[in-house]
Order: sequence, then structure tokens, then C-alpha cells
Amino acid sequence: MGLLYTKFYLDFDPAEWSQTSNDPVEFQATSNGISLDIEDTSQNTYRLRFRNGGKVRVMRVTGRFRITWNDDDILS
Repeated sequence: MGLLYTKFYLDFDPAEWSQTSNDPVEFQATSNGISLDIEDTSQNTYRLRFRNGGKVRVMRVTGRFRITWNDDDILS
């Protein structure tokens, strides 16, 4: 399972992502190769490319966001 913390809220384009849950907040990629750019709390930037149906979970944690995903949902 992947895990990153960021200070910034992520924007999920409704043309590329659909929200599948409110508790926890979870988004699902609607096609292959959807990318998500994340800057972590150490200011490192990551670009993750998701498979169709890949899910991202976002949880608000004291002053930052915790982002998790299943590694099988990432395209290499």
C-alpha cells in the first residue's frame, strides 16, 4: 500500500475521477493512465499513474492530508 502526506488538497477532475465513498473519502480512476501529481510534506513531487478502477483514499489529519492507494492500482 502506498502512503504520502501532503499539505495541499488534491483536485480530482470529475472527467477522470469519480467519488465512490464519503467516509473515508475515496476516488476511483475512470480510465487507464490517469495521473495524479502530489507534493509531499518534504516538498518532493510524485506523479502516480493509475489503472482504470484504481482507488485513492484521502483523509484529513491535523494540518495535512493522508493519501493512500493500493500498489496494484499503479501503472509502472
